[in-house]
Amino acid sequence: MEAIELQKVDKGTPLADDLLRFVENFSWMDVKEHTVRLLQNWEFEEWETPFAAIVNGRIVGMVTIMKTDYYPLPEIFPWISTLFVSEEYRGNRISEKLIEFANQYAKAIGFMNTYIPTDHIGLYEKYGYHYVKDIVNYGNGTDRLYVKEL
Repeated sequence: MEAIELQKVDKGTPLADDLLRFVENFSWMDVKEHTVRLLQNWEFEEWETPFAAIVNGRIVGMVTIMKTDYYPLPEIFPWISTLFVSEEYRGNRISEKLIEFANQYAKAIGFMNTYIPTDHIGLYEKYGYHYVKDIVNYGNGTDRLYVKEL
């Protein structure tokens, strides 16, 4: 596999435009509309930001670090959110690299933990996350909350 470059995406840059196009074309329909709006209006505040995984100049994956997610839990943050890798690049540990990159950023700005919500069991444990509890999202669905100490 070609080399993977990881980058923080900054507002108003060509990379931000590329990330918007990537999201407009990705297959994760549940979060597509929300993420397009987030990027179009650059609704990131303070330290929140997206990150991109790039192979041969093309974005193949993304993740965000956010203060809030799809859960009424304002006391819990930062969230590792919107993790997506293009289907043709799955199986190359890009998700792991994106999460680690976001965690390095979180640690550098002073956070001691990051949180990931999911309905998967056994996925994020491979990346050092530990189950905390079940949580209820705004759609009244139940997910699992995971934490990692940085």
